[in-house]
Amino acid sequence: MRETPVTPVQVTGTVLTTRRVDAYHALTVVAPGIAERFRPGHFVGVAVGGARTSMLTRRAFFVHDVKPDYGGTVEFVFSVRGSGTAWLAERRARDTLDLVGPLGRPFPLPRDPVTCVLVGAEHGAATLFTVADALQGRGCRVDFVLGAVSADRVFGALRARRMGETTTLTTEDGSLGMRGRVTDVLPGVIADVRADAVYACGPMPVLRGVTAVAVEFDIPVQVAVEEGMACGIGVCMTCVLPVIGDDGVTRMVRSCVEGPVFRGERVRFDDVGTIPFDALGAPGGGTRHAG
Repeated sequence: MRETPVTPVQVTGTVLTTRRVDAYHALTVVAPGIAERFRPGHFVGVAVGGARTSMLTRRAFFVHDVKPDYGGTVEFVFSVRGSGTAWLAERRARDTLDLVGPLGRPFPLPRDPVTCVLVGAEHGAATLFTVADALQGRGCRVDFVLGAVSADRVFGALRARRMGETTTLTTEDGSLGMRGRVTDVLPGVIADVRADAVYACGPMPVLRGVTAVAVEFDIPVQVAVEEGMACGIGVCMTCVLPVIGDDGVTRMVRSCVEGPVFRGERVRFDDVGTIPFDALGAPGGGTRHAG
């Protein structure tokens, strides 16, 4: 069932709590207008640097948790990657943030109870817990596969163990769970639990691998892409990627508006970062994609 977009709002939210989660930072912000409209898979755009900053573009973050406290709060998780996220990491309780959300199209949910495997890499796993709540509310079975380079970068392992029927952890250095990547163990998990669908979030190479596994098992896969989204509302065109439409034609679509959730097999992962020659609007574009 494809979820329809909602109307985002801009709010000035008060930081309620800040915390470190191993290698990551988590901020909980009072934002009633966003919380009441939120659906699993939505993201928020956060202004950084303060009123006089030269950092004009917002930073996009998937929502990890939403609670009814104080009229509605949202929590997002991030790692420090530059000056904008470094500024965010210095926020403290009672500071205010300018947020826009909820943004994007959320995860579609099944009509009937099915078995779902949720795959998260790095802090991309953060967005999967609201998905798990929604799936379980519909009677679905949920199994987790979480991974990262090292133990301190695996997000949500304890919560996944509490929520999921099973939780499989992987690290590339072997410091937690099985040595390897999530895609190494995913085939076994899908087979063991007889999964009907896969939901995933993480870096693009991980999503490409997860999609390939799901396609091999001939089950649906929904992926939330981690593209750079500067404006979050479809204006700046920095987050475009090639996606095959229902009509078989490849179009350059905006992750922040048409996504960030896509059917994995529709995303041309090998062509991300380019404009394929056969994409609509490109020289020779509009030809139907084989298969």
